[in-house]
Amino acid sequence: MTNQILIKEVAPRDGLQAQPQQLTLEQRQRLIESLAVTGVPELEIGSFVSPKAVPQMAGTDVLAAQLPTADLAYSVLVPNMKGYELALAAGMRTYAIAISATEQMNQNNIKKSLEETFLMAEDILQRAQSDGVDIHVYLAVSFVCPYEGPVAPKTVLAQVERLMRGNPARLMIADTIGAANPKEVHDLMSTLVSRYGHQDLGCHFHDTRALAIANVYAAIEAGIRQFDSSAGGLGGCPFAPGAKGNVATEDVVLLCESMGYKTGIQMPKLLESVALLSELFGAPQGGRSHYWLSRQSA
Repeated sequence: MTNQILIKEVAPRDGLQAQPQQLTLEQRQRLIESLAVTGVPELEIGSFVSPKAVPQMAGTDVLAAQLPTADLAYSVLVPNMKGYELALAAGMRTYAIAISATEQMNQNNIKKSLEETFLMAEDILQRAQSDGVDIHVYLAVSFVCPYEGPVAPKTVLAQVERLMRGNPARLMIADTIGAANPKEVHDLMSTLVSRYGHQDLGCHFHDTRALAIANVYAAIEAGIRQFDSSAGGLGGCPFAPGAKGNVATEDVVLLCESMGYKTGIQMPKLLESVALLSELFGAPQGGRSHYWLSRQSA
C-alpha cells in the first residue's frame, strides 16, 4: 500500500457553488492561480452547469481557456451530456459526474429518476472511452440522504458494482451532507477496497458534524489514498439542506503528513490561498487546524 495521498482541491468548484456571495471571474482566476502553486496534484476549477441553476459557476469556459501552466491535472464537473460536450469543446480532459444513491436526492438535485441518472452516467462513461478523457464518478449521499435517511451499505455496494462496469477513472464515495461516522466509513471502504483495490477509489467528505477529518482517517485505515478537500473548509451543497463545508485541505494535509504520508502540498502556500479566500469573502476562512497552523508559520 502506497504512502502517497492524492488530494483533489475543490474550492474553486464545490467550495464556491453554494456561497451566497458570487465571485467575479477575475476573483475565481486569482483563486485558481493561488491554488495551482500549492503543490496540489489535482484542481477542480468549476463546472459546466446552467448559470440559472448555479450562477456561481457561470463562465467556467472562460477560466478553462486561461488556466495557469502548472504540474497538475485540472478538472471540471459536468451534470449531463450537454455539460460533457461543453467541457470537451473547452479542452478539459478530466470530468466529474455526480449521481445520487437515492431516488429523492436525484429528483431534487437534477430532476431525474435514479434509473435515468445511472443511464446518463453510463452513456457518459461509454462516450469518454472513445474520446480518451477521464471520468471521476461521484456517488452522492452514500451514507445518509437528506430526504430518505440512512442509505443501506448493500445499496451502495450494488450501485458501485454497476458503475464499475463502465470503467471510471475514479469512483468517489461521497458523504454529501456530512452525516457519516468513522465506523461505517471504515466498514464500507474496507469492503470496496477488498473488491476493487484502492487505486480507483476515493472519498469526498463534508464537515457538518465535525467528523470529516475522523472519516478521512477511517478511510485511510481502510486503504483509501485519494480524497477531495477544499482550502479553508469552504463548501456545501446547494441541493442538500443542512450540508456544510467540505473537509478543509489544510486539515487533511496536517493529518496525513503527521502520520507519515506524503501529499506534496506546501502548507505555507496553501495558507496563502486560505488568506486569499478570507480576503475575497471579507470574512475569516479556515479549517479546524487553521489557527494553530497559522501560528506555526508566523
